[in-house]
Amino acid sequence: MGALVFNNEEFHKKVFFAACSLGANPSPFDCYLALRGLKTLEIRVRTATRNAYHLAHYLENHPHVESIIYPGLKSNKYHEVAKKQMRGFGDMFSFRIKGGREQASKFLKNCKVFTLAESLGGVESLAQVPALMTHANVPAEVRDKLGITENLLRMSVGIEDLDDLINDVEESLQVSQK
Repeated sequence: MGALVFNNEEFHKKVFFAACSLGANPSPFDCYLALRGLKTLEIRVRTATRNAYHLAHYLENHPHVESIIYPGLKSNKYHEVAKKQMRGFGDMFSFRIKGGREQASKFLKNCKVFTLAESLGGVESLAQVPALMTHANVPAEVRDKLGITENLLRMSVGIEDLDDLINDVEESLQVSQK
């Protein structure tokens, strides 16, 4: 969302034609929604970041979690760098559930607050298994080298009540191990 200003009529015509034919230009309503969303962006980011921070700490020593990847944890090898570069640690983290594909699938199927989604990010909490979704077309041996295992879950934490998020994850972890 922005403005393009030209002092060259020919260039203006080309860009205007491309914008109209490609449909990449936002409508006035899209601009209004973006402006409206900016007014609450800071509080939404702060809330989602706080939720992810607490949820990651909750999972760090959970008996059904093999490992967790989140720069907000002191155990993360990039924690000190993240502390210097960031005001918060973000609303996304990954963790490896104990077990494999079956446990990851059971976990996701049981989630009620977290929604299965290929694309992560938003005000709602979303989750996925990269090996089976976003990285499914990457050869298995390459995924293994990158640590993208079938028990790796990627979480985008939203602004829901923290207790609801923790309860959802806890219940889903319990179900996953049965």
